[in-house]
Amino acid sequence: MLLGTWKLRSFTTEDLANGEKTDLFGAHPDGYLSYSADGRMHAIVLKEGRKAPAGVVPTDAERIELYSGLSAYAGTYNTDGDLVSHHVDASWNESWTGTVQVRRFRIDGEHLYITTLPDKNPVTGKQSTSVLVWTKVKSVDKAAK
Repeated sequence: MLLGTWKLRSFTTEDLANGEKTDLFGAHPDGYLSYSADGRMHAIVLKEGRKAPAGVVPTDAERIELYSGLSAYAGTYNTDGDLVSHHVDASWNESWTGTVQVRRFRIDGEHLYITTLPDKNPVTGKQSTSVLVWTKVKSVDKAAK
């Protein structure tokens, strides 16, 4: 069941032209993916090793570096067999806003495997697929807070 929150464990991209596999967001990316019972979803993926800006207001160069290490979007979702469709309402990349991002998914115990369909990668511009591996986040005990 997709419902709940998942923590990102890995994000591997394969260039379909040459079969080369890379970790575009590093060997240990960070991020979360959540699916709620009301049909809403949101995802944030962060590159490993992002550096905080020197001051409260990032310089233009720091902004570019922070932006290039980020992918995030939110919207609604629906499933059909092993496909999940993300209907994007808001996105880090406005070219995704208003689109439907279709992914294959598989759940194995506490792990969720999301595979993008072959398409132009928004980071590299090359035809590729990506596999993101997520681990189910345990519920927070609200009484303990």
